[in-house]
Amino acid sequence: MSGISRISTNTPWEPIVGYSRLVRAGDIVAVSGTTATDDRGLIVGPGQMYVQARQALENIRTALERAGLAMHQVIRTRMFVTDMTRFADVARAHKEFFADSPPASTVVEVRRLANPDMMIEIEADAYAGTANSQTTNAKPQASIKPKPAAKSAPKSAKKPPSKKPARRK
Repeated sequence: MSGISRISTNTPWEPIVGYSRLVRAGDIVAVSGTTATDDRGLIVGPGQMYVQARQALENIRTALERAGLAMHQVIRTRMFVTDMTRFADVARAHKEFFADSPPASTVVEVRRLANPDMMIEIEADAYAGTANSQTTNAKPQASIKPKPAAKSAPKSAKKPPSKKPARRK
Protein backbone atom coordinates (compact mmCIF):
# COMPACT_ATOMS: atom_id res chain seq x y z
CA MET A 1 0.00 0.00 0.00
CA SER A 2 1.31 3.40 -0.86
CA GLY A 3 0.26 6.78 0.40
CA ILE A 4 -0.98 7.86 3.77
CA SER A 5 -4.37 7.18 5.32
CA ARG A 6 -5.81 8.55 8.54
CA ILE A 7 -8.51 7.38 10.94
CA SER A 8 -10.09 9.68 13.50
CA THR A 9 -12.45 8.97 16.38
CA ASN A 10 -14.86 11.12 18.33
CA THR A 11 -12.61 12.05 21.22
CA PRO A 12 -12.88 15.75 22.01
CA TRP A 13 -9.14 16.37 21.69
CA GLU A 14 -8.58 15.36 18.05
CA PRO A 15 -10.16 18.46 16.47
CA ILE A 16 -8.73 20.76 19.16
CA VAL A 17 -5.16 19.54 18.84
CA GLY A 18 -5.31 18.52 15.17
CA TYR A 19 -4.27 14.86 15.17
CA SER A 20 -5.58 11.51 13.96
CA ARG A 21 -6.09 8.45 16.13
CA LEU A 22 -4.25 6.28 13.60
CA VAL A 23 -2.05 7.06 10.62
CA ARG A 24 -0.95 4.44 8.12
CA ALA A 25 1.98 5.19 5.85
CA GLY A 26 2.62 2.14 3.69
CA ASP A 27 3.27 -0.81 5.99
CA ILE A 28 3.85 1.31 9.09
CA VAL A 29 0.92 2.17 11.35
CA ALA A 30 1.10 4.64 14.24
CA VAL A 31 -1.65 4.89 16.84
CA SER A 32 -1.63 8.18 18.74
CA GLY A 33 -1.50 8.38 22.49
CA THR A 34 -4.75 6.73 23.53
CA THR A 35 -6.50 7.18 26.85
CA ALA A 36 -9.43 5.54 28.63
CA THR A 37 -12.33 7.23 26.86
CA ASP A 38 -15.64 5.66 25.94
CA ASP A 39 -17.63 6.05 22.70
CA ARG A 40 -18.82 9.51 23.82
CA GLY A 41 -15.31 10.70 24.65
CA LEU A 42 -15.86 10.50 28.42
CA ILE A 43 -13.10 9.17 30.71
CA VAL A 44 -13.67 5.64 32.01
CA GLY A 45 -12.52 4.45 35.45
CA PRO A 46 -11.24 7.55 37.27
CA GLY A 47 -8.79 6.41 39.96
CA GLN A 48 -8.58 2.86 38.52
CA MET A 49 -5.32 2.27 36.65
CA TYR A 50 -6.18 -1.26 35.49
CA VAL A 51 -9.60 -0.20 34.16
CA GLN A 52 -8.07 2.75 32.33
CA ALA A 53 -5.24 0.67 30.86
CA ARG A 54 -7.72 -1.92 29.54
CA GLN A 55 -9.96 0.79 28.06
CA ALA A 56 -7.00 2.48 26.34
CA LEU A 57 -5.92 -0.87 24.87
CA GLU A 58 -9.50 -1.59 23.73
CA ASN A 59 -9.51 1.80 22.01
CA ILE A 60 -6.24 0.94 20.28
CA ARG A 61 -7.70 -2.41 19.17
CA THR A 62 -10.77 -0.64 17.75
CA ALA A 63 -8.62 1.82 15.79
CA LEU A 64 -6.46 -1.01 14.42
CA GLU A 65 -9.52 -3.02 13.41
CA ARG A 66 -10.91 -0.01 11.55
CA ALA A 67 -7.64 -0.05 9.57
CA GLY A 68 -7.97 -3.81 8.93
CA LEU A 69 -5.30 -4.78 11.48
CA ALA A 70 -5.12 -6.77 14.70
CA MET A 71 -3.31 -6.47 18.03
CA HIS A 72 -0.78 -9.18 17.11
CA GLN A 73 0.57 -6.79 14.47
CA VAL A 74 1.60 -4.26 17.13
CA ILE A 75 5.39 -4.12 17.29
CA ARG A 76 5.84 -1.42 19.94
CA THR A 77 3.88 0.21 22.76
CA ARG A 78 4.75 3.25 24.84
CA MET A 79 2.85 3.73 28.08
CA PHE A 80 2.80 6.98 29.99
CA VAL A 81 1.49 6.61 33.54
CA THR A 82 0.92 9.18 36.27
CA ASP A 83 1.74 6.74 39.09
CA MET A 84 4.47 4.14 38.62
CA THR A 85 3.52 2.48 41.93
CA ARG A 86 0.50 1.14 39.97
CA PHE A 87 2.78 -0.60 37.46
CA ALA A 88 1.36 -4.06 38.29
CA ASP A 89 -2.08 -2.92 37.10
CA VAL A 90 -0.61 -1.61 33.86
CA ALA A 91 1.43 -4.76 33.28
CA ARG A 92 -1.57 -7.01 33.92
CA ALA A 93 -3.73 -5.20 31.36
CA HIS A 94 -0.93 -5.05 28.77
CA LYS A 95 -0.21 -8.77 29.13
CA GLU A 96 -3.90 -9.62 28.65
CA PHE A 97 -3.75 -8.05 25.19
CA PHE A 98 -0.23 -9.07 24.15
CA ALA A 99 0.70 -12.33 25.93
CA ASP A 100 0.82 -14.31 22.66
CA SER A 101 2.69 -11.67 20.65
CA PRO A 102 4.52 -9.29 22.99
CA PRO A 103 5.71 -6.06 21.38
CA ALA A 104 8.70 -4.00 22.37
CA SER A 105 7.43 -1.80 25.15
CA THR A 106 8.27 1.16 27.36
CA VAL A 107 6.60 2.49 30.51
CA VAL A 108 7.38 6.01 31.67
CA GLU A 109 5.99 7.97 34.59
CA VAL A 110 4.81 11.48 33.77
CA ARG A 111 3.62 14.23 36.05
CA ARG A 112 0.17 14.50 34.48
CA LEU A 113 -1.87 13.98 31.32
CA ALA A 114 -4.35 16.23 29.46
CA ASN A 115 -7.11 15.66 32.01
CA PRO A 116 -6.49 15.14 35.76
CA ASP A 117 -8.71 12.01 35.72
CA MET A 118 -6.45 10.35 33.12
CA MET A 119 -3.92 7.96 34.64
CA ILE A 120 -2.48 6.34 31.50
CA GLU A 121 -1.91 7.10 27.84
CA ILE A 122 -0.70 4.42 25.42
CA GLU A 123 0.85 4.74 21.95
CA ALA A 124 1.20 1.78 19.59
CA ASP A 125 3.09 1.13 16.38
CA ALA A 126 2.12 -1.75 14.12
CA TYR A 127 3.44 -3.44 11.00
CA ALA A 128 0.86 -3.98 8.27
CA GLY A 129 3.11 -5.60 5.67
CA THR A 130 2.98 -9.00 4.07
CA ALA A 131 4.41 -10.69 7.17
CA ASN A 132 1.29 -9.90 9.16
CA SER A 133 0.44 -13.41 10.24
CA GLN A 134 0.57 -14.04 13.96
CA THR A 135 3.95 -15.06 15.27
CA THR A 136 4.63 -17.55 17.98
CA ASN A 137 7.28 -17.71 20.63
CA ALA A 138 7.81 -21.46 20.26
CA LYS A 139 11.39 -21.23 18.99
CA PRO A 140 13.11 -17.90 19.51
CA GLN A 141 15.52 -17.17 16.67
CA ALA A 142 18.11 -15.56 18.87
CA SER A 143 18.54 -15.08 22.53
CA ILE A 144 20.69 -12.49 24.20
CA LYS A 145 22.57 -14.04 27.08
CA PRO A 146 25.00 -12.24 29.34
CA LYS A 147 28.61 -13.28 29.05
CA PRO A 148 29.76 -15.39 31.99
CA ALA A 149 31.94 -13.54 34.46
CA ALA A 150 35.63 -14.24 34.18
CA LYS A 151 36.68 -16.87 36.65
CA SER A 152 39.35 -15.91 39.10
CA ALA A 153 42.30 -18.25 39.43
CA PRO A 154 42.13 -20.67 42.35
CA LYS A 155 44.23 -19.62 45.33
CA SER A 156 46.45 -22.65 44.95
CA ALA A 157 47.38 -21.75 41.38
CA LYS A 158 50.96 -20.75 40.76
CA LYS A 159 51.65 -17.12 40.16
CA PRO A 160 53.23 -16.26 36.82
CA PRO A 161 56.97 -15.62 37.02
CA SER A 162 57.87 -12.08 37.89
CA LYS A 163 59.41 -9.93 35.19
CA LYS A 164 61.65 -8.24 37.75
CA PRO A 165 65.28 -9.41 37.77
CA ALA A 166 66.13 -11.77 40.61
CA ARG A 167 67.97 -10.22 43.58
CA ARG A 168 71.55 -11.34 44.17
CA LYS A 169 72.60 -12.35 47.64
